[in-house]
Formats: sequence, C-alpha cells, structure tokens
Amino acid sequence: MEIFGVDIGGSGIKGAPVDLERGDLAQERYKVLTPHPATPKDVADHVAEVVGHYDWSGPVGITFPGVVTNGCTRSAANVDKSWIDAEARRILSDRLGLPVTLLNDADAAGIAEMAFGAGRGRGGTVIMLTFGTGIGSALFTDGRLVPNTELGHLELEGRDAETHASTKAKEDEGLGWHHWARRVQKYLMHVEMLFSPELFIIGGGVSRKADKFLPLIEHVRAEMVPAELQNNAGIVGAAMAASDRA
Repeated sequence: MEIFGVDIGGSGIKGAPVDLERGDLAQERYKVLTPHPATPKDVADHVAEVVGHYDWSGPVGITFPGVVTNGCTRSAANVDKSWIDAEARRILSDRLGLPVTLLNDADAAGIAEMAFGAGRGRGGTVIMLTFGTGIGSALFTDGRLVPNTELGHLELEGRDAETHASTKAKEDEGLGWHHWARRVQKYLMHVEMLFSPELFIIGGGVSRKADKFLPLIEHVRAEMVPAELQNNAGIVGAAMAASDRA
C-alpha cells in the first residue's frame, strides 16, 4: 500500500509516495525550497507543486515544523508567524483538493524510526532529536508517542537550545565538528537530566554524517544512535499517520 508523505521544513519542502509495508519511499523524493516569507498560502502552493509532481490523488500526510493540535498550527518557530492558530489542515486540504493529515515534523520522523528504524522494538523512554534549521523532538514511552514536545526550545545558556546547537547554528557560525559536538553534548546532557531516556535517536540531514560528531560526545549515559531512515523519516512518518487516519 502506498500513501503520499510531505515534510515541510524551514529550508525545504520534500515529498514522495511511501511504501508502507517496507517503510521506505516508493519513488525518488521531489523537493522545492521553502518560500520566504513562509506564509500558509505560499507554503500550500509549494506543497501542491510537490504533490502535483506525481499526479497524486488520495490521502496525504504532511508534517509541520511546530506544534499541531486538531489540525491547527499553534507555533511557528521557523516559518511565518501567520501560521500561529491557523486552520492549517483545512488550508492544505482545500489547496490540494485531497484529505490531509497534519502532524509535528519531529513526531512524524519519530513514528517512522520507531516502526522501521533505529527505535524498532525498543521499550522504555526513547527520544528522537532532529537537527536541522532548528531542533525537533519526539518522545516515546514504551512505544507510545507524547506529541508536540518541542524540546528544541528548552533554555540552554540563556536562549533556545536550537539557536545554540542546531545544524543551522553550526553552519551560520562556521563551527567545526569538535566545537559543535561540545554544544550538542551540553544539550543532550540537559535533556537527559530532565527525561532520563534509555535511547537518543539522532535524526535530520546531519545524521548522514553521524560518524563525524557522535563519537566526540561524552558524559551522556543513554545510548546514542543515528536515525536509520535519515532525512526521509518525516516523509515516511507523515504517510503512516495519513494511513492510520484513513
């Protein structure tokens, strides 16, 4: 069975049909740049371009980089502030002319990793963290998701953690792997102190280069592993959520 998944990010919007039996993309993903400003109308137009690339008709799962409750977006850290309290699911569904399931982007990535990736079969407390434009989080207890945790906005050194330890911070400040790994370590230690997870799954595009920074992180008790689905996890998780709703 195939369902379409779309992952809206601060820098790009990507999507593809997903093979739900394999937990992998059924076709090569298509990506467009996130518009600036990233207003609901402009983002919906770009999502329509991604979905239209495949001439898709059927349910669509879509991730959003912020809090999502009952189809409404409640925060907008890396997109236009007009998303706050927007009826986002309706806006996207009306633009596509298709049924839409909307959820937090890191939650979607976590759902996919727990089913098909690094968290498969793991109980206890598992936290997936996606490092990119910001830091997304997905918290699981014995496989059950606690939605919309947004742990990237925990305070670290007097500011949002994601402004200090995201991949964007690394790039903007020209940090080397060692320097950035120290920041990630400090962040992981803070999260560990609050939640005592057995496992950290490190996702986002940087997970492809986990060998360059994970071995540099010390003093974290929890097991740390890179996401197996890497940057496709959000697309797969979005499709899984749409399938569940359908």
